[in-house]
Amino acid sequence: MKEKLSLSFILLLLMFYTLPCFAQQTGFTQEDRERLVRFEATLKVFMEQVDKRFEQVDKRFAELREDMNKRFEQIDKRFEQVDKRFDQMMNFLWMLVAIFTTLTGVVIGFAYWDRRTIIRKARDEAIEVIGTCFTG
Repeated sequence: MKEKLSLSFILLLLMFYTLPCFAQQTGFTQEDRERLVRFEATLKVFMEQVDKRFEQVDKRFAELREDMNKRFEQIDKRFEQVDKRFDQMMNFLWMLVAIFTTLTGVVIGFAYWDRRTIIRKARDEAIEVIGTCFTG
């Protein structure tokens, strides 16, 4: 019987020991409100920091965009310079073609004139030689 009594006493003690756990209020307490206020303050600080970082990222993107625009402008200027140089080279090539064509025409004309003159002179000399052979 002593064992039953000690066992029931232990169970009774255990029951009284766990009852305060169930006696707590399960609603929204002042401590919960304070914890929520601290959480909101922390969240607000965190959001401000995130906003600052996003502003920094936006500034970096804006700087990067400006830098890219400057580089594209430089590339455009370089292309314009290359186009001008290409136009100059094409004009120079057209001048060379014109000079070569003119020289070729002049040389052919000179050769034609020279052959015609020599043939005329040779014909006149041949006629003179033939004339002296028959007269003489």
